[in-house]
Amino acid sequence: MKVAVLGAGAIGAFVGASLCRAGVDVHLIARGEHLTALRADGVHVISPRGSFRARPPATGDPAEVGPSDYVFLGLKAHAYAASGPLVAPLLGPHTALIAAQNGIPWWYFHRLDGPYRDHRIEAVDPGGETSAVLAPDRAIGCVAYPATVIERPGVIRHLEGTRFAIGEPDGTISRRCLDFSAAMVAGGLKCPVEPRLRDDIWIKLIGNVALNPISALTRGTLAQMCEHAGVRAVIAALMAETLDVAARVGARPEISIERRIDGARRVGHHRTSMLQDLELGRPLELAAIVAAVVELADLTGAPAPTLRAVHALTDLLAAVPGRAT
Repeated sequence: MKVAVLGAGAIGAFVGASLCRAGVDVHLIARGEHLTALRADGVHVISPRGSFRARPPATGDPAEVGPSDYVFLGLKAHAYAASGPLVAPLLGPHTALIAAQNGIPWWYFHRLDGPYRDHRIEAVDPGGETSAVLAPDRAIGCVAYPATVIERPGVIRHLEGTRFAIGEPDGTISRRCLDFSAAMVAGGLKCPVEPRLRDDIWIKLIGNVALNPISALTRGTLAQMCEHAGVRAVIAALMAETLDVAARVGARPEISIERRIDGARRVGHHRTSMLQDLELGRPLELAAIVAAVVELADLTGAPAPTLRAVHALTDLLAAVPGRAT
């Protein structure tokens, strides 16, 4: 099995290192100082479950890797539409794309039985640009639960979680999913193959859609947001409206809003990835996390007033020059 990790950042390098220690032929694709460190010393994973080092080959040029059996996408979702030149050298006739993204994926309605089968979501597939470079037939969905950060170039700190749920868009239990799952498990990770992966997508999304944009707007940590009575009420409203949208497109995520908020509070004074991107002046991952949910609310007739208000506020936040102050 040959796996290319395109975007070997905090999650990508963690997955690549885990697969490498399972004996998989893994190639990391990264850039900058992180790439320099990966080439020199490999990936050093610091984890409460046991630290380790792996030395998969690393490059900044996908052409040096060539066609692979799997491409694990460690890119942010907003980079997908422009990823064609990076992805193309990695594709063979049967290459699978494992999209470990937050939010609603571009393939969401692909082969999904029901009234919205094969409907294109403009927020995540504008004009079909994403599908043109990442063919939905190649896609294996992935919901990544671990929390990881790049502590310094080449060093990944694993904070918690080892679960990467994967699944086919049509709900089948395919050989390609089972093979990848077995490799991940051999590397010390959990990787269940889920026939209803979309339920997992919404379970993770109700946290992202509420906590990420509110943190960017308030600069609050998880504990600060969840312990503030007024903000907690806004978070609960966002989650409830998101679950309503999920039900309208046929998903059945089983999750308690209060338990989800309390779980976030217990994480403590952690800054969400969106807040970190804001502070570093990076693009915000709003299209897949917020705009796509509002688009689905429009599609299904869901009122979603709180979601719409937060969408408007974060849309302006992302557009304001010099916002990372």
